[in-house]
Amino acid sequence: MPEVPLEHTQDEMMDRAHEASERWILGVALTAAILAASAAIAALLAEHHVNQAMIDQIRASDQWSYYQAKSFKSNLLTTKTAILAALKQPAAAHDQEKLKKYEKELEEIQEKARADEESSKRHLERHEPLARALTMFQLAIAVGAIAVLTKRKSFWWAAIVLGLAGAVFLAMGTL
Repeated sequence: MPEVPLEHTQDEMMDRAHEASERWILGVALTAAILAASAAIAALLAEHHVNQAMIDQIRASDQWSYYQAKSFKSNLLTTKTAILAALKQPAAAHDQEKLKKYEKELEEIQEKARADEESSKRHLERHEPLARALTMFQLAIAVGAIAVLTKRKSFWWAAIVLGLAGAVFLAMGTL
């Protein structure tokens, strides 16, 4: 997940807050610090879920490849048995046992692959609101900086609203 570098913005905001005569500007700086911590948490969680989704999807892909290999072996054995039957030759007993074993293994492999795909999907579903939370927190920090630079309290309130939206998305992603 690409991060928007806001360290410079936060540093500038803190400097301006210390220099400002208005007390509310210090509140903006404190709000920005809380938003930055929240953004860091959202970023870590979002990154975890997107990475886990990718790992699970790779596992599912590996299982499907394994399924294809087992299916190929099963088809070869079925073809061998059919050719022997066409030649009126008996098939070996262990070949029939192998076919039953392959059928069972194919079902198990398929279940595992589907479970990994489902896990990947769940992780992506959790990643999305966390990524939105991170975006809201970053926007809130930027709007907070605008409040300090322009000395307009209304921008601070907008930053707080964006931060609250980020908190809602963070909650959605963690629940």
